Amino acid sequence: MVRVVIADDSRVMRKIVIRTLRQAGYEWDVFEAGDGAEALTLVAAEQPDLVLSDWNMPELTGIDLLHALRAGGDDVPFGFVTSEGSPEMRAQAAEAGALFLIAKPFTAESFREVIEPVLV
Repeated sequence: MVRVVIADDSRVMRKIVIRTLRQAGYEWDVFEAGDGAEALTLVAAEQPDLVLSDWNMPELTGIDLLHALRAGGDDVPFGFVTSEGSPEMRAQAAEAGALFLIAKPFTAESFREVIEPVLV
């Protein structure tokens, strides 16, 4: 069973991401984090197969979470699900080691398009 950590400070957005994953056909074990710091702890504890993170969160932003994971030697596949998808953000995400950035609004199809290559 694939294990995924979903980090977003909006509980509603976490539920939307989970629902969209289910609609895309992914019946995964989901662990929810309300901010980047909580996600960092969850990733260490649960050793997920994928992290889906918002960019703007309190405590630790998504990009800071990614930097912290990589600095700690964790190469878990990491993608952003965020409201902004500017070319600058996409470049910063890729440079930090993110595999993709999905901008809201998103669909089950857009999730499949970026997740399939990562988990195959």
